[in-house]
Amino acid sequence: MGEQPQREPVTDWAVDFDHFAAEYVDDPHSVHDELRSRCPVAHTDRYGGVVIPTSFADVAAAAHDTDTFTSRRIIISETPTDRRGIILPPINLDPPDHTEPRRAMLRFFNPTNIARWETTIREICEQRLDALVGRENCDLAADYGKHVPGDLTAAMFGVPASEADQFRVWIHNLLEVGPTDLDVERETTNAMLDYMYGLMADRREHGGDDLVTYLFEQRVDGQPIPDKDMAKMLFLLMLAGIDTTWSALGHSFLHLASNDADRQRLVAEPELIPTATEEFLRAYSPVNVARIATSDAMVGECPVSTGEWVLLNFPAANRDPEMFERPNDVLIDRAKNRHAAFGLGVHRCLGSNLARLEMNVAIEMLLQRFPDFTLVEGVDPGYSAGNVRGPRSVPVRLPGYLPVI
Repeated sequence: MGEQPQREPVTDWAVDFDHFAAEYVDDPHSVHDELRSRCPVAHTDRYGGVVIPTSFADVAAAAHDTDTFTSRRIIISETPTDRRGIILPPINLDPPDHTEPRRAMLRFFNPTNIARWETTIREICEQRLDALVGRENCDLAADYGKHVPGDLTAAMFGVPASEADQFRVWIHNLLEVGPTDLDVERETTNAMLDYMYGLMADRREHGGDDLVTYLFEQRVDGQPIPDKDMAKMLFLLMLAGIDTTWSALGHSFLHLASNDADRQRLVAEPELIPTATEEFLRAYSPVNVARIATSDAMVGECPVSTGEWVLLNFPAANRDPEMFERPNDVLIDRAKNRHAAFGLGVHRCLGSNLARLEMNVAIEMLLQRFPDFTLVEGVDPGYSAGNVRGPRSVPVRLPGYLPVI
């Protein structure tokens, strides 16, 4: 895998923000709290200029204003914003162009269709948990969490689970290395597109019952989806479906390993798991995305110049005290929880139903099999950086397990 280059240290978060800075990757919430107290909309000249709102209201306003803030690029990188780059429908399309491609994909991710994947998710979780039986120690992020969305994505693509290892390499290089290493970004993009074209050719020849076959059957503006657009749709679904859920699961496991009372309560009250999942999503939101200003504008009280990035900082929005009571406390029974972990506006996450199902099942089955586990202290979680942040290591001790009956 590629590696992040050495970063210039941040001098002042309000005017020199860097979402790749080690201090921010380790603890973004403290940075957000500091900014809210003195400069709720930060700015940096890095990456050609980025504006970073930290309030829910400012993030929501920018997310909903698709005329002023375009989605044609959503990953902040060193590539100037006047270069379009690869356009992945529908996420890089603005209204009204995004509507039909999104509708074509949305049918696959509606609650009824997603429900049929629950059996597959349970089989994946059972297999991965079986591999932990008899071990005194394991890494819940590396040995379990990363495999749930990776193996499921492979199943949805109709390929062996072993191919998920390559998927994760590509996603790491694209999201964490590519933004500051344009050669890696280009090479990874080409490799992923080649893979998608190969997958489509195989399905045309041999058929299947998977996401690729589903897209063959869809229509956009009354016409079959062109191959170049279908390859990019598949590219997007791989990019969006693995790292995000892996990160959300990693955060959840880290919390449960660090908070005995919450873990014990979910073991005793498994019906509370969906509510807890929503709180983990709010408190540890793994994703933020970018927009580009199409004209001079304002975000809150901060001016934005044409062509500058605006970071839709969902993790900050979800801990805004104007929106949430006790925002920095993780309350697994929080009843009112209108968080923005899945985004806001027309580009709200297509796969939110699937991500929730994966999290609910993975947490439920982990606690059924291993109701007691404790965090191995002193180990760096190794958070991923960039547009998706999650712990890559959650080492725990497993004092015992419950056999499957």
